[in-house]
Amino acid sequence: MKGTGLKRSFACALAGIAYAFQQERNMKIHGAAAVMAMGLGLFWRLSRWEWGLLLITIFVVLAAETINTAIEKVVDLQTESYHPLAEAAKDLAAGAVLLTAIMAVIMAILIFGPYLLALAGGG
Repeated sequence: MKGTGLKRSFACALAGIAYAFQQERNMKIHGAAAVMAMGLGLFWRLSRWEWGLLLITIFVVLAAETINTAIEKVVDLQTESYHPLAEAAKDLAAGAVLLTAIMAVIMAILIFGPYLLALAGGG
């Protein structure tokens, strides 16, 4: 394949990320949630450890959504008719995203919960 240098690899990867944010509703939702979480992190001046956990969580969810989108596109490219394995592949990929999103909510509670309690006067 022509143009397979490191620079080209990064360009392709960035194009994939841009595509996901431009074309996929759920990626936009995850992106908005990430921006909100980072805004809260700045507001409450999270510790280095809290930032580390928050960023890992954000990037795991975004990566899962990107992989889910790739799987959906490949399945759609392969078949236009219904096939139970195509449905299973899409459902499994969506399930992986759901698992990471649930983990993100749990992490948000663990990270931001004490700050919210303190704000409410309960901590």
